[in-house]
Amino acid sequence: MTAAAEKATATGRAWEALSTVRDPELDEPITELGFVADTAVTGTGIRVRLRLPTYFCAPNFAYLMVADARDALRALGEFDTVDVRLVDHFAAGEINAGVAADSGFTGTFAGEAEEELDELRRTFRRKAHLACLERACRGLVARGWRVDALAGMTLGELPDSPERDRLLRRRAEAGLPTGPEQPLFVTDDGTPVPADEVGSRLEFARAVRVSVDGNAGWCRGLLATRYPRAEREDVS
Repeated sequence: MTAAAEKATATGRAWEALSTVRDPELDEPITELGFVADTAVTGTGIRVRLRLPTYFCAPNFAYLMVADARDALRALGEFDTVDVRLVDHFAAGEINAGVAADSGFTGTFAGEAEEELDELRRTFRRKAHLACLERACRGLVARGWRVDALAGMTLGELPDSPERDRLLRRRAEAGLPTGPEQPLFVTDDGTPVPADEVGSRLEFARAVRVSVDGNAGWCRGLLATRYPRAEREDVS
């Protein structure tokens, strides 16, 4: 294999690794959302530049994106150096330095951040689980299923569909049981939702899903406005 072919292959594997990093609320890969501005394999190292929809995206969210992208590329085990940096963001300097030094969020923003990002991750995962639950149920209701029938449904009874697959993945990420005998409706800690509360739970899930979908459109619109070029750019 020529050097150029090896570089292209390594770049492809890196892109695949980055595609496993998802916006924790929108549940979409950063590669599809347009957050990856540039990737470059340089010898035995890789350089990646990330961008976000606005200059003032929340620092905790921005830190998650950079740290998760760096970890995904490191997990490949084929690059001696992994250089992931955020660009065009008011806290890019602090975030890039903190991620590179493995300082953690509180170490990066000492005196400002009170806790690491575990709770933020849990919040995003709970919201994504609810949005996926509503999407899976919405299709059933459209086909004539009654809410009281959904109340007694197990995961094993949920028809195969892309929505079901996403729901199971999100439940697993949220630490919720995913066995076929498990009830479809559970609380954030995995407790079955009482039958008489399923309707209100579904309404709440719908509100969360509408919010998530709205945020997805908002982010794409802002990013497209900020960076009109569709292709990746060299923003080093």
